Amino acid sequence: MQLFLGGTCAGKRGVVRQRFDSPCWHSAYHDCRLETWRMAAASSQCLVLEGWERWIAARLTAELDDDRLRDIMAIELDALRAWEAEQGGEAVLILLEMGRGIVPFAPEARRLRDLNGWLAQDAASRCERVWYVRNGLCRSLSY
Repeated sequence: MQLFLGGTCAGKRGVVRQRFDSPCWHSAYHDCRLETWRMAAASSQCLVLEGWERWIAARLTAELDDDRLRDIMAIELDALRAWEAEQGGEAVLILLEMGRGIVPFAPEARRLRDLNGWLAQDAASRCERVWYVRNGLCRSLSY
């Protein structure tokens, strides 16, 4: 797995399009549910998943326990790694870096930022490569 992390409109999609041939996009911005990535993966060797913050936000009211919600997202990350191992495919995660340290006043906005940050940490720990994208420039954060 590879992770591309950066702010809004930082150029993450463009960098991913340049680096991967004919990836299959699974996007929360196009009303895809996270769990349906398995159907998209069946016909692709490269699967790009974007919109994680929306997938988290959609679960905030149904799941009030942050640890449980974090575990649910980690299960999906582990399933993606298992898909890679079984099918020989590559999962590419695009995550939005939110807030840059600014703490919002609204509790639900703080919760979303916390969960998104934990997801980024969990994803980074599972990925072979982590990239930070800013202004269309991509820098490796992996060692």
